Amino acid sequence: MKKLIDRLLILGVISVSLTINAQYTETINSNRPGESQGAFSVGRSVAQLETGFDIGNDSHELLRTDTDITGFNAALRYGLLFEQLELNADFRYQRNEVNFTSGTSNPEIKAGIETLQVGAKYLLYDPYKYSKEEINLYSYHANNKFKWKTLIPAVSVYGGAVFDFEDNKIYPLRDSGVSPTAAIITQHNWGPWVWVNNVIFDRISSTYPTTSWITTMTHSFSSKFAGFGEYQIISGDLYADYLFRGGAAYLITDDFQIDVSGLINLKNTPSRWNVSAGLSYRLDLHKKDDILKDTSKDTKKIGTSKKASRKSSSSKRKRKDGINPDGL
Repeated sequence: MKKLIDRLLILGVISVSLTINAQYTETINSNRPGESQGAFSVGRSVAQLETGFDIGNDSHELLRTDTDITGFNAALRYGLLFEQLELNADFRYQRNEVNFTSGTSNPEIKAGIETLQVGAKYLLYDPYKYSKEEINLYSYHANNKFKWKTLIPAVSVYGGAVFDFEDNKIYPLRDSGVSPTAAIITQHNWGPWVWVNNVIFDRISSTYPTTSWITTMTHSFSSKFAGFGEYQIISGDLYADYLFRGGAAYLITDDFQIDVSGLINLKNTPSRWNVSAGLSYRLDLHKKDDILKDTSKDTKKIGTSKKASRKSSSSKRKRKDGINPDGL
């Protein structure tokens, strides 16, 4: 009986290894609700909208201001030509109501475009694509022990352009014009846990460039519900901070996700808090998975179409730090 159970478990491991190779996933692959982006794209011929509203407050001890903030974010992502490439655009509109904590000055309203950015992400290395599982037919423990190769992450690079306009009400010291931005992205998938890191070089050619590091850990509690924690360090002459975020996402359908999150920091120049709610929706025009090399001698096509791939529940795997059935 024990040998039968071990063989069934091994068969499950093999079936998983054959289905996680494709970049395309049956469920939506969203970057929300955190600020980091995962290493994997949305998939070829998939168009995706990620949007949300937020409210918050900045209280600056030195400037003696108390600022109420409302914002709207929107990101558009599209998988172009092949699975590794994604084009994306990010937009944020923000309204600040600045109240002065000393004197009798009336509040000031500052509103405008805080972020407008377009770019592309490319997956350089996927450790899961051609990985060969070493299956021990006689030992369950040998198949489930820690493997050092799981420390090797998927790696992507991102490059884009940031557009800053004259008379910027939110950040008036920023240079107007176009400046480049770049990022290095890594992602580890450990069962129900996903760890993502972003190193970002923002507005590289401007007077006030910014460097930041975001690390995000996500845990899938079920096929529908996941939570995350995130830490970000921002370094720059115009603005520097240490930010903590946390939140959760819930999968309504395979193509529709909702989320909530919050933010705090540890400094008082300014001290910050923020809460956000949003949704992600994709238009799935993906027709056919790539032909991928099997771990055996022959090549194998992982599903010939969307309809065929949905016949197997084991193919519903998610490669991103969002809702992630079975954590894969």
